[in-house]
Amino acid sequence: MTAALDFSLPPELSAHEPPEARGTPRDAVRLLLTRGDLAPSHHRFHDLPDLLDPGDLIVVNNSATLPAAVRLDRLAVHFSTAEQDGTWLVELRRRAGIATEPYAGGEPGEWLPLPGRATLRLIERATPRLWRAALDRDVEAYLRVHGVPIRYAYVERDWPIEAYQTVFATVPGSAEMPSAARPFSDALVTALVSRGIGIAPITLHTGVASPEKDEPPYAERYEVPAATARLVNVTRRGGGRVVAAGTTVVRALETAADASGKVTAARGWTRHVVTPQGGVRAVTGLITGLHEPRSSHLMMLAAIAGERALARAYDEALRAGYLWHEFGDTHLILQE
Repeated sequence: MTAALDFSLPPELSAHEPPEARGTPRDAVRLLLTRGDLAPSHHRFHDLPDLLDPGDLIVVNNSATLPAAVRLDRLAVHFSTAEQDGTWLVELRRRAGIATEPYAGGEPGEWLPLPGRATLRLIERATPRLWRAALDRDVEAYLRVHGVPIRYAYVERDWPIEAYQTVFATVPGSAEMPSAARPFSDALVTALVSRGIGIAPITLHTGVASPEKDEPPYAERYEVPAATARLVNVTRRGGGRVVAAGTTVVRALETAADASGKVTAARGWTRHVVTPQGGVRAVTGLITGLHEPRSSHLMMLAAIAGERALARAYDEALRAGYLWHEFGDTHLILQE
């Protein structure tokens, strides 16, 4: 991690609430454009049709957000990722006022009583932060009744699960919102399609976010449908851009791409991490939020934009007072 990907984020630049609560429609959040060697420019998200060209393709994540946090008296359990054997990866967190903080306790074989007379059994540590655990009933059905959306200290109150869904959300499974697509509205999707800009889905279910600096992403479930793979390949052959709406989409497409950039239908689990050294093969643009200092996501952004352009963009976002995190402003990166 280089100095270009490290910076100080002032607390006042964290988005504390959805933009609608600030009087801003979803599709009117600010958008910073990074395009090749050009200076960053400032827009609103609903300007997106004018920033792309007919024949471009936006690939979106259709994963829907689960109310994945279950609160006990002193602890909270964050359900992260469903395993193939029916167990789940979960994070235990200590409740501290309106927020939670990492909890280092727990023992293999320990049983935790949860609301609704449910029981969670800790099986083994899967990572330093996550446990493999088993709930005594269907997890997604249980969360729909007893769960709330995961939130961190910078969001000062609970918001309903609808605030954490995108217009593309059709396949439940994400612990946290694939937030890059949150600013899309029905009207904006119509405007994009009317301009000749395609939209195609993948599915990647996000796990819990990592507050640990320099910690790589965990393995996540994904699917790239055959129809989406064909559209990506046709777009590239025709000279159009393939713009990923979110780092989750980049991860899925790059997992499904060969060395030439050709994408094929694929599904399963991905541990792929995009870095400046490895670069990208399938995508030529990215719609994303603003990411924390030294996060692994910044390596992906640097792979697409280049480190100098990314550092220049983040300097400008800080100077102009852009808002960070899932309810914040957005960043469009185009390779040119």
